[in-house]
Amino acid sequence: MRRPRGIPARMAEAAVPADTRLLAIAADQLKRFGPRHVTVVSIADAAGMTHANVYRYFASKAALIDAVAEQWLRRLEAIIAEIADAPDPADDKLERLLQAWARTHRELLEEDRNLFDVYCAATETSRPLIRRHRARMRQLIERVLDEGIVTTKFDPRDRERALAFISDAVYRFINPLTVRLDAEVPQYILGQRLAAMIRVILRALANGSV
Repeated sequence: MRRPRGIPARMAEAAVPADTRLLAIAADQLKRFGPRHVTVVSIADAAGMTHANVYRYFASKAALIDAVAEQWLRRLEAIIAEIADAPDPADDKLERLLQAWARTHRELLEEDRNLFDVYCAATETSRPLIRRHRARMRQLIERVLDEGIVTTKFDPRDRERALAFISDAVYRFINPLTVRLDAEVPQYILGQRLAAMIRVILRALANGSV
């Protein structure tokens, strides 16, 4: 972010909360060096503070790394929430939502493999940040599904089964572990496969086959 003209760099940095600066530094070091080579001492040095001071904000290096991952998950949730809250028909929103969800995962895999691996590790162990993220994403999917039911775009026989069907159908494209397995698959092929699954989902929701 460009600071206002005339404000010294140190003053501009001082205006940023310490935990926010630490997260930014940790994210940069994680991307460049990977989680094994990130240390609290190096982050503290870059922030111009003692490593003991870092522990005032984050209990451990693991907690700091998880906070970086959760920050990314929050950005993903914001993207999905914006689509869920849009004034478009529910079927259009669900299609765009699922495409954005898959695309954002793929972009992280390609742009920041180290953070993506942290995300995978957190998913494998079902850490609290992942459980919170899943709950929030489920709420957003529920919002769109319920809107579709109210507006008669969707007519599922069972709401819970419909929710499960949506997540199962696109699991390959939104679970970081399977996204990583598909790292070498060309994006246009994955896009075609996802589009086919979305058509199946929308048809099943509309005709009440789930």
